[in-house]
Amino acid sequence: MNAPHDLGVKLLLVEDEKRFAEALKAGLESEGFSVDIAHNGDDGLWLGTGRAYDVIILDIMLPGLNGFRLCKALRDAGVWAPVLMLTAKDGEYDEAEALDTGADDFISKPFSYVVLLARLRALLRRGEPQRPAVLRCGDISFDPAAKRCWRGQCEVHMTARELAITEYLVRRAGEVVSKSEILDHIWDFAFDGTSNVVEVHMSRVRQKLDRAFGRHSIETVRGSGYRLVADDA
Repeated sequence: MNAPHDLGVKLLLVEDEKRFAEALKAGLESEGFSVDIAHNGDDGLWLGTGRAYDVIILDIMLPGLNGFRLCKALRDAGVWAPVLMLTAKDGEYDEAEALDTGADDFISKPFSYVVLLARLRALLRRGEPQRPAVLRCGDISFDPAAKRCWRGQCEVHMTARELAITEYLVRRAGEVVSKSEILDHIWDFAFDGTSNVVEVHMSRVRQKLDRAFGRHSIETVRGSGYRLVADDA
């Protein structure tokens, strides 16, 4: 790993399985992370809001506040450190709820430690931008905390997956985003489908965000991916 050895990366691990948490802490500290552990959601909220962390790992199944509620509470408190959510469960609804409550990534147990490190590297590369209360591209507005989207004064109602795609496009407004980037960012690592699923969901986003308003904000860049641009007229 391109080590956080010289970066002083502070990581909060919220995990109730104590032996697993200690083993993961030892491995991460050998990579140069400075790791704090909380074994329940309430302690995780106390640490997460009281100290500054570069990245947070949350288990979903926690005593007290579960991972979903903890992540939402952190976001509501203005904590925008990247969150990687762990779960022993698998399935689209858990992933969608994780994204809907503000997580940045999602990985199911059991997982490869090498893959976990790669996910953390990716989150750290993205960093923690100062997230505005509302993201905008032209007359499209997106509230990342509430997971709500508007076109002008009209709210656009979407599924959790469609909202996640829209948020990603708004954050990358003006940039070409490939299907593989969308797939990696929105879908679980364990997803073994093809990039066609991106096309299907993108078509639905276009229908709700563009066609319903007679707009053309989502451009297809042939051979490269998609780009969100301002189209107010």
